[in-house]
Amino acid sequence: MTTPRRVLVSDPNLVEHQSRLEELVADVANCHWVADPTSKHGLNALAQADVFVGTTFTPAMTEHASRLQAVLVPGAGHDGIDKSALPAGVPVANTFHHEASIAEYVVACAVMLRRSLWQQAHALTDGVWASSVHDPSLRQPATLGASTVGIIGYGHIGQAVWRLLQPFGSRGRAIRHSPMDATPDGLDWIGTTADLPRLLSESDVMVLCTPLTDESRGMIGAAELDLLGPDGVLINVGRGPLVDESALYAALRGGRIGGAAIDVWYRYPDPSQRDSQGRSAVTMPASEPFGELPNVITTPHVSGVSSATFTGRVGDIAEAIHRLVAGQPLDRVVHP
Repeated sequence: MTTPRRVLVSDPNLVEHQSRLEELVADVANCHWVADPTSKHGLNALAQADVFVGTTFTPAMTEHASRLQAVLVPGAGHDGIDKSALPAGVPVANTFHHEASIAEYVVACAVMLRRSLWQQAHALTDGVWASSVHDPSLRQPATLGASTVGIIGYGHIGQAVWRLLQPFGSRGRAIRHSPMDATPDGLDWIGTTADLPRLLSESDVMVLCTPLTDESRGMIGAAELDLLGPDGVLINVGRGPLVDESALYAALRGGRIGGAAIDVWYRYPDPSQRDSQGRSAVTMPASEPFGELPNVITTPHVSGVSSATFTGRVGDIAEAIHRLVAGQPLDRVVHP
């Protein structure tokens, strides 16, 4: 294998760590950074690259990737890489390190929504004291410790979420695509996607952290949300289309579920439309106006974004580049 001396990096999350990545691979590679790999400048740089580090690979990039030896995704999700557009035999490897950051986000949102703190904060901006102390028609909220948490997807993220929840005293159960031989410590039970109705009906807080596949797309619709119920809280850190957008909005607006935290969306800014300062264009994340609802926490896909996450990912990327240079197989290969 030709030594990969040229590395094209295209991920805004790595810019803050540019000097560290370049230092870690200085003895084996030169890094070139572009904001948009599909721009003329980006395609010209790709034509000279042995390794591409990024989250997007499109058919427009194929004819410029003849030198390419590997695609390194600086994250877990690789659905932005069009595998059919890659030159034959080019491996794709991913990385993680986001699970601790995402778990913190999940717990924070679960507390805010389960305790009604988010809703109360919204009400107080209008002078409304939305508490049972000031309004006898309101119930006292439950604690997270007194809640049952259901986790859809028990991989790196799901396991990290459960580790953080256990000290609260929460009860937990989970489902995953493939069955497990034994129930992990602390969980009441773990099943497969066939157990989704049971999981929803038994849970106060539902955490979605499963990958988006043809099978999982739209797995949560109106019927599933009704099983979660009017006190239930949904937290989506997986992918937006796991949940039917219109059904979710209707359930939240109509009070058929208690609240939601949405960090992953149905629309994203076009990476080719950044301004001269590198800022994304204004883009509404969904057709429905979720941000207008007082029982919804909306965030711009940031649950996994922390310095610790990307420090770890930079280390993995540097290690992968060194392995390529040494002719060693990559870790965490997701394609082919």
